[in-house]
Amino acid sequence: MSSGGLELPPGDAGHEGGSAGVPPGAVSLARPMEIGAELDWGADAWSEVRTRAQRAGRAYIWLNLVEQRLRAVVAGVLRPIYEPVHGEDDWVVAAAGPAGQEWVQRAVAVREVSRRKGYLLDPADDNVISFLTLPQLRELMVQHWPCFEPYFDDRRDVELALDELEVTRNVVSRNRALSEAVLAQAERASARLLEILGSGTGVSSSDRLKVDAVEDLVGDRYADVVSVHPDRVRLQRQLPAEDLFGGARRLDAIGIGLNLLVQNFSGRRLVRLAESGCRIRLLFLNPASSAVKRRERELGLKKGELSRSVEMNILHMRRVRSKLRDPGAFQIQVFDETPRFTAYLVDGDGSDGLAVIQTYLRKARGMEAPVLVLRGGRRGVVRHGQGGQEAEHGLFDTYREEFEAVWADSRPVS
Repeated sequence: MSSGGLELPPGDAGHEGGSAGVPPGAVSLARPMEIGAELDWGADAWSEVRTRAQRAGRAYIWLNLVEQRLRAVVAGVLRPIYEPVHGEDDWVVAAAGPAGQEWVQRAVAVREVSRRKGYLLDPADDNVISFLTLPQLRELMVQHWPCFEPYFDDRRDVELALDELEVTRNVVSRNRALSEAVLAQAERASARLLEILGSGTGVSSSDRLKVDAVEDLVGDRYADVVSVHPDRVRLQRQLPAEDLFGGARRLDAIGIGLNLLVQNFSGRRLVRLAESGCRIRLLFLNPASSAVKRRERELGLKKGELSRSVEMNILHMRRVRSKLRDPGAFQIQVFDETPRFTAYLVDGDGSDGLAVIQTYLRKARGMEAPVLVLRGGRRGVVRHGQGGQEAEHGLFDTYREEFEAVWADSRPVS
């Protein structure tokens, strides 16, 4: 080897002349055990990856909704301007102008490759604008803002929301970790942007609890359960009593003491609610019943402690009722059966109803029991039988029917 050349190490340090079958001067590859790399994933690693995938999946659904909506808005505004002059296939190229020639030509090329190789294309997406990305759609909108200005109040609101989504889009497209904070920010920005873009229905069906994008797409898999909380404290962080009961036109509640309503929604607010036209029916467990005594023993309470608490709640509700011009709009009754659950059914007679359900556990107070939140008016579960498709009731209807049955057997409080 010349003095100016690079001298390579022998193939095997254990043999002076190099290992058999390895040409002189070749570098031997280290075996995996010599590197010491650990390729296996343990349970913790798999758990972290699944968490990342779940967050990315939620974010992707929101981004997909926004992109489809923005694509429709851009096409709706710019197509009538450019298509009559440049034709169906070239209007997007013309709208992009010289500044967007590079990315729009790339979209045209991808579309042609998809066509030529026979990739399945929905006829509705066999156009150039369907191959544009979210930033490119934004660029078209910003570039032609005078055309969009009559439809939107504030350009800055649109751009700020898209700026927030761009962070999430980069994370999701490159399979990087998406934190809960960024995911929450993306969901808020998406909902706000869809509202700005005039999405109509599909973002929220109730002012009390917004319809999550994932719930709206796969909600039928879980009947009408929209959220589950380990206890009432966590429920009230997401759905405070004011949000749940405020503005209700009908409120039916059944339980032992109905503390979620009585202790978290003031009597003054209840009076205003009833005077505004809300029909209220409250079902308490009879404080003098043997079921109260059994519940006291289950919870390890002093004798009479629970019954006094229930009685105080009933007295408080009677005082509220006494202030109403129409006491018939505020009915209070008691039942003597074994209590099986607490249920608050808000607007249960309409399509925008919401219910909070807690079952009674032997050793857990109501504040500590798991909580289900149900949305009324959801699509029924479809069952395929011999007679075709049949819609089944969701859980909301089950608890509403149970309330009506107990109400029919209960006694009014004077």
